[in-house]
Amino acid sequence: MPSPPNDGEDQGASPVNVSSAGSYQSSGKRKVHTKKKKGTITANVAGTKYEIVRIAINEMDFIKTRDEDETANLIWNDSAVQHEKIAELRNYQRINHFPGMGEICRKDCLARNMSKMIKCQPQEYSFIPKTWIFPAEYTQFQNYVKELRRKRKQKTFIVKPANGAMGHGISLIRNCEKLPAQEHFIVQEYLDKPFLMEGYKFDLRIYILVTSCDPLRIFLYNDGLVRMGTEKYHAPSEANLSQLYMHLTNYSVNKHNENFERDETVDKGSKRSIGWFTEFLRTNDYDVAKFWGDVSELVVKTLIVAEPHVLHAYRMCRPGQPPGSDSVCFEVLGFDIILDRKLKPWLLEINRAPSFGTDQKIDYDVKKGVLLNALKLLNIRASDKKRNLAQQKAEAQRRLYGHGSMKKLSASSSDWEKQRHTLERRREELKERLAQVRKQISREEHEKQHLGNYRRIYPPDDKLLLEKYESLLSAAFQTFLAGRAASLQKEMNNPLKRMKEEDILDLLEQCELDDEKLMGKSSRQRGPKVGERGRKGSNCFLWSPPSFPHLSLHLPQSPQLTP
Repeated sequence: MPSPPNDGEDQGASPVNVSSAGSYQSSGKRKVHTKKKKGTITANVAGTKYEIVRIAINEMDFIKTRDEDETANLIWNDSAVQHEKIAELRNYQRINHFPGMGEICRKDCLARNMSKMIKCQPQEYSFIPKTWIFPAEYTQFQNYVKELRRKRKQKTFIVKPANGAMGHGISLIRNCEKLPAQEHFIVQEYLDKPFLMEGYKFDLRIYILVTSCDPLRIFLYNDGLVRMGTEKYHAPSEANLSQLYMHLTNYSVNKHNENFERDETVDKGSKRSIGWFTEFLRTNDYDVAKFWGDVSELVVKTLIVAEPHVLHAYRMCRPGQPPGSDSVCFEVLGFDIILDRKLKPWLLEINRAPSFGTDQKIDYDVKKGVLLNALKLLNIRASDKKRNLAQQKAEAQRRLYGHGSMKKLSASSSDWEKQRHTLERRREELKERLAQVRKQISREEHEKQHLGNYRRIYPPDDKLLLEKYESLLSAAFQTFLAGRAASLQKEMNNPLKRMKEEDILDLLEQCELDDEKLMGKSSRQRGPKVGERGRKGSNCFLWSPPSFPHLSLHLPQSPQLTP
């Protein structure tokens, strides 16, 4: 038996081979590209065993490169990649993994990070079962069990390998004294009152696309998989703890049961579509909007826990990256969620390498949509490589000839020179920020036109919800990067981050007026003053940035000026 995949990799479904028996095959003919043409988008898929990835690449008219080609526009790997590989990528390239995402995709890391967030935000992080990491938390767990015994309560616990997948090594226990104190695994409270479908327990595989961590952008795919157990569910007891076909919903476990039902439709069998499940909820008068709102919040809050780790690791891999640059990383994550009888979603785990096997037609249809829609959202263009080379050349010339660099002040500089220097620095920052905002507007326009079956869940359109998320982001950065990454912490407080294009243009105009005053050319009259737009003071030197109660990471950042 092969060893289980690492770091939240989920390879429960066998990879499809369109020529092999037992795998779903599309009836349509595939386009085969054999020659690389000028102006085409290239993809290196040597790192994947899933045929559906190659099919999606073909349908996007991408050209598959040689296995050893490291210059492709798109690089796809089934497993996580080394930080060095991300550091070596050119700005025009895209790879399907972020550094640092293992902080929520390994079961032990997820438990550790969630525990820290629960301590500071208990009301917002109540969607993960009580969890203990052995051996470090063995004593705390036994104390919890003793307290249950004192109250004459009995609970069931599920034991999982700290870094396993596919249901390997999972067991249910009630006699907790038998647990070894020195083994490395995860112990969780078992949710014994799940929402049932036709008497069966099930979970949901939700597909999430993260297109950027700097700024954070998250999309939820509107379809996915409902994965059902293959034995009718009964509350756990000593007699049925070993009946994993009843208690576990993993496809890799249940497909071996003779009761597993394969069906070509989305509404029957042991694997169904989330689209069908949504319609089932609506037909039975459940609040569908609230349900998906709860799921979206669970996903965003979980990725907020990951963001400090991912952003810090990404910045370490890509030092000197110009603000507002396109992300070289993206990631398709598989969130596994279970529902209790009140329809509350609970997070089970996150897979950073979800299976793209297509054993059944439902796999093929859902996963092909996940991939095609994701590739369209990424906006990979044939011109990216040429544009990147031109930018590199321009940057090299700027460094060589010193264009754009400001004259340094000396101890003997006059007050007038210091004022002009301060003004110039502020003007350059405003211009940089304006370029970032305009680029972000362009990205959002592309997203709106190419969402397909995705919808953006971060940043949300709801301002109150955005403020709550920003508050949680602030708490996460303070929790996980306390005393570290000082430049990141400083950058997060930049008051320019939440300004709109017209606000920045207003300040730039004020800088021009201040410059004219310094140069003795103050006769020109200006239109509406900054103060008339709600800000005090009309002098760029005296301008005081507005105070924002919450942090914002949904726009690219620039370093804060020190007047």
